[in-house]
Amino acid sequence: MSHTVAAAAFVTMGMFGGAAFADSGSDVARVVVDESQAQVTVTGEGSLSSPPDIMRLNTGVEVRRATPGQAFADARRAAARLTKALLKAGIDAKDLRTNELALGPEYDTYPKVSGYRAVQGVEAVVRDVENADKVIEAAVEAGEEVRLNGVSFEISDGRKVLRAAREVAFKDARSRAEQYAKLAGRELGPVVTIAEENVTPPRPMAYGAGIAADKASISPGQQSVSVSVRVVYGLR
Repeated sequence: MSHTVAAAAFVTMGMFGGAAFADSGSDVARVVVDESQAQVTVTGEGSLSSPPDIMRLNTGVEVRRATPGQAFADARRAAARLTKALLKAGIDAKDLRTNELALGPEYDTYPKVSGYRAVQGVEAVVRDVENADKVIEAAVEAGEEVRLNGVSFEISDGRKVLRAAREVAFKDARSRAEQYAKLAGRELGPVVTIAEENVTPPRPMAYGAGIAADKASISPGQQSVSVSVRVVYGLR
């Protein structure tokens, strides 16, 4: 940013006197520039942090049985118990999703089959992060087949935070432009062009499993949203 702004300021200052000179051997060229076209280009940056208000719990069940039919049937029953426990813990039915379904053989020494493994994954959207520990505990207590595969956090209305970051970036751009105008002995004119650059929306932060050991162990932390804006101002 500083390199771009400095270059823009230099070009603009070349216009202030109404003329620029170039040394070309013994010849000196005089170039007259229209001062009404004087401009300054700056890049403003805005970054805001916000606590996530949604947690996604990635859980599921895993069983091993002697036959594929038994493994699959027992996995389905275990998944039904898990789903029932999550609903009882306050998760809405629309916030539950099957995200994995697998069945396959396991081997002692290939190709000798030792049994069959069945997996059914369930994703639960927890819209009240303060209720996260309760939901995780309910899942764990649904049976020995339950597996916790991690959680992620997100901001439900990332656009709201992004809009606020844009305001910060634009104010930053204007502050920089005003400083350059003052340094150049000019007044800041109207905005000529605006271009949004380098938008970084909020992204889920992933954590590993094994987080249900202690009470109130879930910490969503903060997520940052950043944006930069390139603004060209006229100078008077």
